[in-house]
Amino acid sequence: MNKKTTNNKTVAGQTSQPVHIEFNHATASAISIAGTFNDWRPGVTPMVSLGDGRWFKKLVLAPGAYEYRLVVDGEWMPDPRAIQTAPNPFGGVNSILKVNPTGKFSVGQALSGSCDNLV
Repeated sequence: MNKKTTNNKTVAGQTSQPVHIEFNHATASAISIAGTFNDWRPGVTPMVSLGDGRWFKKLVLAPGAYEYRLVVDGEWMPDPRAIQTAPNPFGGVNSILKVNPTGKFSVGQALSGSCDNLV
């Protein structure tokens, strides 16, 4: 996938917030996240396998809206649990992650709390 130039819509002067993302894929050997928050570079944001097909990543993001895609064993895909999506120039869709100044965020699989609190 080629890099898509998109400006992040961030709230100036707001403190970055931790965002915990979990994704399930029973057969994946490597999963990364690529999006506007990392200049669409999946190699810089690999997820960590928790076993049993569960994958986890903690991001620290400024308040704003971000587009992203998951890269599962080299295949780019939208997050199937994302509530919002946006069309991309490749005929597919990007998932949307919104981080609010209060520290709350919205995306289907995003979790609050630490990795120790995952269910």
